[in-house]
Amino acid sequence: MKKYRILAGFLFATAFLVSGCNDEFLERYPLDRITNQTFWNTENDLRVYNNSLYDLARNDDNVPILHGHYNGFESNWGSVWFQDEFADNMAPTNARHLFFQQVRSGKHTVPTDPQQFGYKGWNFVRAINVGLANYDKANVAQAIKDRYIAEARLFRGWFYAEKVQKFGDVPFVDKELNVDSPELYAARTPREEAMTKVLEDLNFAATKLPDSWNDGNAPGRLNRWCALLVKSRLCLYEGTWRKYHGGTNATLWLEEAASAAKELMDKGPYRLYNTGNPKTDYNAYHRVLNLAGNPEVLYWRKYQLGVFTNHVQSYFEYAGGATKSMVEDYLCTDGLPISLSPLYKGDAKIEDVFENRDPRLRQTVLHPEDAAFYKYHLADGRPYPRIQGMEGGYLSTTGYHIIKHYNADDMIGKAFDTAESPAIILRFGEALLNYAEAQAELGKITQADLDLSINKLRDRVAMPHLTIGKVPVDPRYTADGVSPLIAEIRRERRIELFMEGFRYNDLKRWKQGKKLLTPTLGIRWDAAAIARYPKANVKTAVDPASGNTYIDVYQGTDWASPVFDENKHYLWPIPLNTLAQNPAIKQNPGW
Repeated sequence: MKKYRILAGFLFATAFLVSGCNDEFLERYPLDRITNQTFWNTENDLRVYNNSLYDLARNDDNVPILHGHYNGFESNWGSVWFQDEFADNMAPTNARHLFFQQVRSGKHTVPTDPQQFGYKGWNFVRAINVGLANYDKANVAQAIKDRYIAEARLFRGWFYAEKVQKFGDVPFVDKELNVDSPELYAARTPREEAMTKVLEDLNFAATKLPDSWNDGNAPGRLNRWCALLVKSRLCLYEGTWRKYHGGTNATLWLEEAASAAKELMDKGPYRLYNTGNPKTDYNAYHRVLNLAGNPEVLYWRKYQLGVFTNHVQSYFEYAGGATKSMVEDYLCTDGLPISLSPLYKGDAKIEDVFENRDPRLRQTVLHPEDAAFYKYHLADGRPYPRIQGMEGGYLSTTGYHIIKHYNADDMIGKAFDTAESPAIILRFGEALLNYAEAQAELGKITQADLDLSINKLRDRVAMPHLTIGKVPVDPRYTADGVSPLIAEIRRERRIELFMEGFRYNDLKRWKQGKKLLTPTLGIRWDAAAIARYPKANVKTAVDPASGNTYIDVYQGTDWASPVFDENKHYLWPIPLNTLAQNPAIKQNPGW
């Protein structure tokens, strides 16, 4: 850093008289600014620096790892809740959700500049690497330094793993660069080499972060338990990707995923939120403003008036609604899928859909009788569902309004962008799902494993246990190329984690992109529906499996005939400007 000489005569003379022949006195660092030479001294310095990393990570578009909700108008698309629109869980048609529709249908193209949640955010890595080059300068115990090093490395590993999931090979950089650094013009680091470095970062974080920062989950900082959950998530992705797409050491990654999840399950202080009410416990804690002290939530993003707010509740309509495919995946109360259960009442009218079904369905999709309970659309008193084309109220593209996160009290009487709905980023329920899936993919899952994981989730909603030897064989999933047990664990994941941002990545890592070819249908549409939903403006299609007619959301649009190229669409394209700036970077296959 630049040093300044004290040249003023009076000051020089005074200094000379005081310091004699001490030449070092003539060179002093500036007293009116923070510099690299003066900053890295105390634990507070390290804490303050890492606070800046959290601040950078709040930009979910650039750094989509601690994904919450954007503030202001961008709440309409920047929320983690809307990430399922990339897949087959939700059916948006709003023009502001165009990119979700393009990806869902395989109609996205090579962008000139990075797309939403895309090939960007590299300033975040630079900030991390600057910190990693300087933390050891602090005059504190190594164990204290390691906490902040671990925090930064968790961020770096998580960031790069997310980029690998979207783009494959990545430009992995683990040191601070300058304008002359050759790495700026290097080729991307091969996927497996980059992920080896990611695992090193995750392992360091999972051992060096403190069990608690004593912040009371207010929320505060990522602790060791968070690192274990992140590690289980990222290792599960990589292990299943290598198993189904090809790659080395898939078993190692699955074992790492299972081990991390199990350590959290066995030793961590977290548990499922459960008051003993299966009719409300699944979605109750998703619909409150303050999650401090919640036993299931490891990490969440807090919004507070005057500090950081959002407007996400007002954009539920933009999500379109849950799809017929999603709704049909909920089991009946006998533990059987609708294709096998005698309890299934069919879908002649929407009320029938909820009869004898997993209670999570009614806590995810609006039952017509629950509109008053949820104060739906600010308690407007209208009958629901309401279909596009009808007058007034919230309108749905499918008829299946989503209420899992709905909180009218965060809108009533509030001005634009003053809402405070939090975002759950890491919760214990995911660890149970990660563990069960990893063990199943390794071929060594036991009934005890299921009872520690999947069946705890089912207990919360009073559903029958998943039992080895009695696993139902759903004919809808026999073509997926996996065992009925793995198919059921995947189903459980889809149900439990709906609208939490997992479905698209899950389909990619399982190599199940073909599911994105499924037509996006809604509720049953017949003479009774036409009479019940006056002025609704819908297109319809016949479901070949049942012969019944349903709302066909995208008929007549550019997204009516989705495509999925197995050699192309599992990765996103590299932007044209990136390729032009660095010829060593090559485009992904098929793009």
